[in-house]
Parts: sequence; structure tokens; C-alpha cells
Amino acid sequence: MSAAVTARRIAATVLTAGAVVSAVALPASAHDNDRHRHPRVEISAVQADSPGRDNYSNRSLNAEWVELTNNNRRAVNLDGWTLRDEDGHRYRFDNVRLAGRATVRVHTGIGRDTRTDLYQDRRNYVWDNRFDTATLRDDRGRTVDTESWGRGHHHR
Repeated sequence: MSAAVTARRIAATVLTAGAVVSAVALPASAHDNDRHRHPRVEISAVQADSPGRDNYSNRSLNAEWVELTNNNRRAVNLDGWTLRDEDGHRYRFDNVRLAGRATVRVHTGIGRDTRTDLYQDRRNYVWDNRFDTATLRDDRGRTVDTESWGRGHHHR
């Protein structure tokens, strides 16, 4: 092996290692800054395609959902927060407190709200089965978290 090939391999290895370190370091530091501005509530799971046929039954509509998880120890007041899809369908949280380390599932269909399940009370599907983005915003309209699927989006 020539010295030039060896030098190129070493340079490529160093550059690759540097890219990996910076890719890991940048989101972590941005994440730390973000934590101080927003309660650490995230979209933890999405079931955009309810199992079975999309027959518009309330059961099928409620099998389409988005889960939010509060990763803090303290409860977070979600009053005025919104959950929105790419088409502009919006669900507004009204007087909802998400306990510390708790998860709530926001269903599309009709139902009675509880600590663990909220209902948008819709008669049509919201989340596109193939591609969409769920966006969670706080009561000031700031984006807290997004989750995208399909169309080249990466799952987190």
C-alpha cells in the first residue's frame, strides 16, 4: 500500500470520526438549550393507519392516535397547546394536565376524555396513512415537537 493511499485512509477515518462526533454533539447541545425553554413533552408514538379497513366507524377512528409523553417529573399544563397535521387539522388541548412521567393518547374519534386518553371527537380521519407530520405547539405557538412519516421522513 502506498503512503498516499494510507494518508487518504487516515484522513477519511479522521473526517468520518469528526462528522460522527459533531453529529452527536450538535443535537445534544441544541437539545439542552431547548429543555430550558419548553417542558420536555414529546410525541412519543403515532398510529396513523388504524388496523383493518378505514370504514369511518368510531372504533376505527379511535384506533388512529398520537401519544404524548411528559419526560419531566413535574406535571405540565397543556391548556391552549395544539396538535396539528400537515393539512391544518388542529386539536386544541383544553384544561389538560399531563402528570409527570405520564403518557396520554390523543384519539381521532369520539369518546370521553380521561387521564390517559383524549378524543378529538371527529368523524373523519386526520392522519395520512402514507405520509404526514404531527406538530405539537405550546400555548404561545412555539413548536415543542414534530414527528413525520413517509415521503423520505426519518422516524425518531
